[in-house]
Amino acid sequence: MSLQYITDDKGQTTGVFIPIQEWNNIKSRYKDIDLEIPDWHKEIIDQRIKDYKKNPDQAVDFDQAMDEIEKDL
Repeated sequence: MSLQYITDDKGQTTGVFIPIQEWNNIKSRYKDIDLEIPDWHKEIIDQRIKDYKKNPDQAVDFDQAMDEIEKDL
């Protein structure tokens, strides 16, 4: 399997890219993998989109959000 690792600017691994052929192979071998997004999660996303559209100036960019999260750790 040829995986590609995704890293942040500090060199920390933050994700893995799996070629689609390998992903399809995994899905066929492990039928119990739940690939559906639960309705409660979709509702949260819908609400966040509505909130953003009402107040786009309240949005924080990714780097700023990460800085805020990291300072609490």
